[in-house]
Amino acid sequence: MTKKNLQGWQALLFLPVALLISCKSHFDLVKANRQQYNINTNVSADSAIIKTYLPYKQKMDAEMNAVIGKTDTVLFKGKGAESTLGNFFADACLSEGKKIDPNIDFAMPSTNGGLRNSLPKGNLMLSNVFELMPFENELLVLRLKGTDLQEILKFIAQSGGQPVSGITMNIKDKTATAVMIGGKPFDLGKTYSILTSDYIAGGGDDSFGMQHPIEKKVLGLKVRDALIKYIKNQTSEGKIITAKLDGRITKN
Repeated sequence: MTKKNLQGWQALLFLPVALLISCKSHFDLVKANRQQYNINTNVSADSAIIKTYLPYKQKMDAEMNAVIGKTDTVLFKGKGAESTLGNFFADACLSEGKKIDPNIDFAMPSTNGGLRNSLPKGNLMLSNVFELMPFENELLVLRLKGTDLQEILKFIAQSGGQPVSGITMNIKDKTATAVMIGGKPFDLGKTYSILTSDYIAGGGDDSFGMQHPIEKKVLGLKVRDALIKYIKNQTSEGKIITAKLDGRITKN
């Protein structure tokens, strides 16, 4: 290629770039106006927006306000080693979990931090369960070595107690003692199946001891759905939801 031809090609390549640069607009901010709109009772409702969402709200309210059961007392979270709310929560999950896997030994489906709201005395509405358990956590069954289970017991003891079912223990000096699982003394040499949630199994709320299971089974049942199923089943049998402090976890 001659020098003249090369210069021609360079000119052709440069032309589109030059055109892009020359056509690009340059804007400089000259003035900015700012106005604050307060959201309060003085703001008039937008009828068009209300008309759009109202049918969905009415349907949602009807579902959430449906009564699914009754309690004989308020179920509180409390601050002790066990609570009526924690006992109900764990018992309900274990009951529904065993319908899928009868070999579950005990349950710790949540921590105290995961219990978001008390349950009222009297009518239990679906919304009450959503307020108690607003998360989409799934129930899992983990098969664990006794040494790993010992770590879970350590977590329960060091944290001052957690919602459990199918197990009893005493906490002394932040150590788990007199541990009974399914009515039998804890055996370090055995393996155990624990019902928990995917959140807790992953170390949620600083829990530990579940990271290396021998086997993991996903039950296909959300924690919240297990609570709802349990309440509805009790109601269909003519039973009232009740829970008490039964000494499953004690502290010296």
